[in-house]
Formats: sequence, C-alpha cells, structure tokens
Amino acid sequence: MIPSDLKYTPDHEWVREKGDRATVGITEYAQKELGDVVYVELPAIGEKVKAKTEMGSIESVKAVSDIYAPLSGEVLAVNEELQFNPELVNQDPYGKGWIAEIEITDREELKKLLSAEEYRKLIGE
Repeated sequence: MIPSDLKYTPDHEWVREKGDRATVGITEYAQKELGDVVYVELPAIGEKVKAKTEMGSIESVKAVSDIYAPLSGEVLAVNEELQFNPELVNQDPYGKGWIAEIEITDREELKKLLSAEEYRKLIGE
C-alpha cells in the first residue's frame, strides 16, 4: 500500500503536506522489513532538523533503524502515543503510526521527494 497523495524518501519515510506543515512517518514497506516495532525514539518538540539527517530511531525485534528528516524545519509535534504503543507503526503506518510533524521551511525540498510511482519503482513493486 503506497498512498498516492504522499511524498516519499529513498530511506522509506513518507511526508503528508498540509500548508506549512508536514507529517512524517515510515512506509508500509519499511515497517514490514523491520518486523515488530518495540520502541520509537522521537525527536524533541522544538528541535531544528535538517533534511536527510537523523531525527530519531525505531527499534524492532530485528534491528534498530534511524529515522531521517525528509525536510528541514522545526519539529512542531510528535506522536506521544508511540511511547506507549509503538506497534501502531506496524498496524497503521500512514495513520495512527505517524512519527512527527515538521514546519516546512524550504518548499524546494518537497520537489526532491519521490512521488508514489517513483517510490513503487524504488522498492520494486
């Protein structure tokens, strides 16, 4: 499942743009590759992140993987529910399993993200 209204990174994060905000999470493909998620390290609210740099991590029964900021900006919100229910990343990666919300400071970075079709090709679907 690759929603066509989202943008994607080669590192398997997704971006849902709403005005000057972007909600970020990991893709269905990424969560399947990770297996059962047991812990999510979230960025701090107010933290300034830069595109393509680490902003958190996800621990699964298989491995620990970094979460990369798809865009530069300030972290406006994080999904606190993941502290208590990290499995939401597996159950609903494009909905209740979202990771963070970032203020979009450079709209040009959005143009560098992948479309759903480009992401499908990347993962071989």
